[in-house]
Amino acid sequence: MNTLKAEKRNAKAKALRREGYVTGNLFGREIEGSIPVKMAQKDVSEVLRYNDKGSQLFLEVEGKKYDVVIKEIDYDNMAKHVLDIEFQALVSNEKIHNTAEIILLNKEKVVEGVLEELLEEVSYKAYPADLVDKIKLDVGSLRLGDTIKVKDLDISKNDKIEVTTDPETIVVNVIASKNDQTDDDEDTSETAAE
Repeated sequence: MNTLKAEKRNAKAKALRREGYVTGNLFGREIEGSIPVKMAQKDVSEVLRYNDKGSQLFLEVEGKKYDVVIKEIDYDNMAKHVLDIEFQALVSNEKIHNTAEIILLNKEKVVEGVLEELLEEVSYKAYPADLVDKIKLDVGSLRLGDTIKVKDLDISKNDKIEVTTDPETIVVNVIASKNDQTDDDEDTSETAAE
């Protein structure tokens, strides 16, 4: 598991960002209030190459290591860099609300119709030992008319995880392309004209 180093901060977030820091807050049931922190931009960039919202990692604040999950990441849309990260400290015997990102594999193998991704993440509750940050979904064998719902995902079948996203929510489906529909319409009108 990755470790991100942070320092407690007293200065205003805006001033720290100008100096090249990413700001953040650490909160949790066993932490009174929250701990405002600052992290080096390059350290954050390195950790976020392999982690994202919902990922579990260690946050080391002035020598003390916290087992945390990334709850929110705030990006600067113009400059495409991280401004702020919210961390939740984990307690081993306490379930937390989290999200798992859905990663679609083999999208290029779907040749019948158009693959439509309708859901990018699944919300759930679990103990820290059972956290999931990514759900890999192989869609390569899907055909026109196929649908995958939340209830079809492996995470929904895991007894240690309580999925809070509606099980009937559609994750992906394969629909007819507009060209296919246009061809069908032309065939119908040609037949009617004869």
